[in-house]
Amino acid sequence: MRTFRERPATVRRLRGRALVLACLTVLACWPARGPVAAAPLAHREVLPNGIVLLVAERPAVPIVAVRILMRAGAVYDPPDRAGLANLTGAVLTRGTAKRTGPELDSAIEFVGGSVEAGAGRDTLSVSTSAQKKDMALGLDLASEVVLTPTFPEAEVTRKVSEIQAAIKRSEEDPGTVASRALGKLVFQGHPYGRPVEGTRETVGKLTRDDVVKFYREYARPDTTIIAVVGAVTVDEARREITARFGSWARPSEQVPTVPEAAAGAGTPREETVKRELTQTTIMLGRRAITQTDPDYFPLAVASYVLGGGSASRLYTRVREESGLAYSVYSWVAPWRYGASFAVSAQTRQAEAPKVIVMIREELARMGREPVADRELALAKQYLVGSFPLRLDTSGKVADFLVAVEDRGLGLDYADRYKERIGKVTAADVQRVAAKYFAPSAFDLVVVGDTK
Repeated sequence: MRTFRERPATVRRLRGRALVLACLTVLACWPARGPVAAAPLAHREVLPNGIVLLVAERPAVPIVAVRILMRAGAVYDPPDRAGLANLTGAVLTRGTAKRTGPELDSAIEFVGGSVEAGAGRDTLSVSTSAQKKDMALGLDLASEVVLTPTFPEAEVTRKVSEIQAAIKRSEEDPGTVASRALGKLVFQGHPYGRPVEGTRETVGKLTRDDVVKFYREYARPDTTIIAVVGAVTVDEARREITARFGSWARPSEQVPTVPEAAAGAGTPREETVKRELTQTTIMLGRRAITQTDPDYFPLAVASYVLGGGSASRLYTRVREESGLAYSVYSWVAPWRYGASFAVSAQTRQAEAPKVIVMIREELARMGREPVADRELALAKQYLVGSFPLRLDTSGKVADFLVAVEDRGLGLDYADRYKERIGKVTAADVQRVAAKYFAPSAFDLVVVGDTK
């Protein structure tokens, strides 16, 4: 599953979008479990100050990975300060009350570990990994970063320049341009319509005071999730986390709220972005549903049948049979407060109208006709177990844990996903396609030479 594609805007950005993308993909592709009931994926408890602690014991793995996820992402950016969460994540590790940024780097790199931070649409995260013998150091540094960041003025200024330069470079990529334009159309009136990294103009307005205020308001223990994975017991993890984060006081103010981006269709719009290019980039999109909706499972299957791989309908018709596009695909992108479904293709300028017509025809056909048995079986097989991403490291497990907890999906979501995908029928696919694939409901963005 892909999100509207956006290029990283900082040099030191951890997992923000990467975390979400990787975890959401894993949600769809968790390896099959055996018939015997397995032990819980992780231990879960809530600390007195509201932190949700998740611990996955992996005794044979010498690396301990920790993910600290705070509900402080770009969704909370003020409208005229888009990119603020991203900037906050970029400078979070650049100094604490005890150490400068270079001193933090040196301390963790000396033991071969890492401490990183970054922000995405919904969350701001801090990550550390180290060998078991160095776990205490990694947690010390991570707690400094979370609890006592100093946000040095010089670092804020430097990061602002880096982010603006990255945004300028990304504006040369038609896929990124189309993605941003489509996001603005699909999520008009919602914070998801603004790019996570902001624009050159909004980022240029950001100051250290903005960063300090944002972090003070949104980084709080009662919206924080900490996952500890590796050669550590539940008792050890609880003791180490409580020693460092137990005194983090819960604010008296209510947790900030964000409006849901409902899947209502609204009036579709079209936008053309002129670029002198040999290829035209086409994107169609609309709001969709999150993983908490039972229809998400047949929607995931429908998306794969339509444009999920080299055997998909779009790939077969647009590329193989017609030779009109090198790439054409569809995807569902679920976030905490809403989701999108999109289709993208690149083709020659003269062929763009034909490709748009073909995409719309295939969208309509999905809701008009049941999918073939072979198509259904291939999609379900892929979604359940064929995707190459595996939870083969402590870091990937930690990413998965904080993601499912943040979305309220439960630690049994991997098993439920496999079960629900397995039960999807051709009638289910046709029903959700009729509901969400109606061509008239899609916004359209075209990037290219429009002469």
